[in-house]
Amino acid sequence: MKILISVDIEGVAGVFHSQQVRAGNPEYERARRLMTEEANAAIAGAFDGGASEVWVNDSHGDFRNMLPELLDARAQVIQGKPRYLSMVSGVELGMDGVCMVGYHSRAQGLGILAHTINSFAFAGVEINGQAVGEAALYGALAGEYGAPVLMASGDDVFIAENRPLFPHATFVQTKRATGQTSGVSLSPAQACAAIRIGVEAALAARDGARTFVMQKPLSVTLHTQAPALADLFCQWPEFERVAATELRFSAPSIEAAVRMLNCCSAMSAMLR
Repeated sequence: MKILISVDIEGVAGVFHSQQVRAGNPEYERARRLMTEEANAAIAGAFDGGASEVWVNDSHGDFRNMLPELLDARAQVIQGKPRYLSMVSGVELGMDGVCMVGYHSRAQGLGILAHTINSFAFAGVEINGQAVGEAALYGALAGEYGAPVLMASGDDVFIAENRPLFPHATFVQTKRATGQTSGVSLSPAQACAAIRIGVEAALAARDGARTFVMQKPLSVTLHTQAPALADLFCQWPEFERVAATELRFSAPSIEAAVRMLNCCSAMSAMLR
């Protein structure tokens, strides 16, 4: 059994502020260690649950946050960007399931550090009229490759948003949101213990899991943080300008949609 673990940072226990998720300051150095520890807990849980191979995907920011020398040596680590499948790179290798660790709620959500892909550029993303976050986007992308989401961890808002999409998954709550940059967290040790148990339980129950799919072709609506960003993105001829900060495009698959969104995210750097 091959398992992919995708690890973000905003949903990690003890992480509440943007300084903790941006490189170049001491708080980030502490947070990336906490991220690595939660990844290790998930890796251990996967092997406890009978995995024969475990791949761990660094899924935050520039995708080089976890400390490789501290990761469980039994796992293989995927780091660096760009890469076509982004937060679920590795799923193309024939994974039997995906675990999402340290995830967060979508843009305009009430969760801690809520955003979708790029908080500078994107005010929201909709697929077929439904607001989606990273878990929905990448859970659907994993589904296109035949891998169901088996487990996910993050705050209570993240769980409430995504439980209906992945009803067979095991969810682990690491903290409770009381605001965009505040909440009540488990200790790192408690969170890691819960994640390890949650992953093992999820693998034991995997026979009941189903892949998450979205009806195709996909209609994607992107809300930008400013009109200038929509100006920039609509240089892409296939994009339709709907309003000052809203554009729309069609995609034949969720992989195509994700790749187009990530291209927009990269383009936005020129306006920073």
